[in-house]
Amino acid sequence: MKLSRGIEAFAAHLERVRRLSSATVRAYRNDLTDLARTIGDPEVGGIDLEHLREWLWAATQRGDARSTLARRTSSARAFFGWAHEEGLVAADPSLRLVSPKRGRTLPQVATADALRGVLDAAAERAAGGDPLALRDHAALELLYGSGIRVSELCGLDIDDLDLDRATVRVLGKGSKERVVPFGAPAARAIGAYLTRGRPVLAARGDQATPALLLGARGRRVGTRAVYDLVTRTVGPAIGSSAVGPHTLRHSAATHLLDGGADLRAVQELLGHASLGTTQIYTHVSSERLRAAYALAHPRA
Repeated sequence: MKLSRGIEAFAAHLERVRRLSSATVRAYRNDLTDLARTIGDPEVGGIDLEHLREWLWAATQRGDARSTLARRTSSARAFFGWAHEEGLVAADPSLRLVSPKRGRTLPQVATADALRGVLDAAAERAAGGDPLALRDHAALELLYGSGIRVSELCGLDIDDLDLDRATVRVLGKGSKERVVPFGAPAARAIGAYLTRGRPVLAARGDQATPALLLGARGRRVGTRAVYDLVTRTVGPAIGSSAVGPHTLRHSAATHLLDGGADLRAVQELLGHASLGTTQIYTHVSSERLRAAYALAHPRA
């Protein structure tokens, strides 16, 4: 079997048997398609360790990040482990493939004062009654107030909200559902949007749509629009154009820990499968503490 055909069979296995999300399957397919492109789409049974090393070396020469190389190594191991079980290869060539260590980079975090200014400005724009301004204010407050992912935000339906309890039900990675609280400012912004903004936007499209956040034509808002919103509003406030919805998620997590929240509670709030993923925010907090110490302490 040619590698390209093997990749499609593996993707089908991930979807139907392992029931992975479409985004995860797409990531595996993209990595393995790059392998096929690099080594010339040979028979799966003819691929050896040198082919895989050649592939990773080509990626290194392109300047791919270590995190990308580590992910591609993981994709190759998953594929060839499956191929060995299926009898497509006599021996798994990926077993001796060395995975590069991921570099630990701290996420970009905005200060609480900077975000307060962003949200106050969004509230001022929304006060004029423009439906898109009302939506944008609700989106920003909910992203920062709950720490949910942009994909989770855009996937929300009205029925996922419980304004009385100030909670929202989200469907996270791996189709795992969780209930996340949000604060009074987000509740007020969402209430104003539902009352004065969403009905106007819904009238421009399908009024029966269950989607919470709607675009100018009355359709469910996409992640690209939310990225643009955050870049346009948060970027200037923190002096960087390299921001996105995850900046608000990172900031929410860091500010929670700075305020004394329990690490496991933050893990549950963010929907992290591993506590190790959440622990990076403790490094952010300690780095900020170290910087403050260096600036202020006479014996630093």
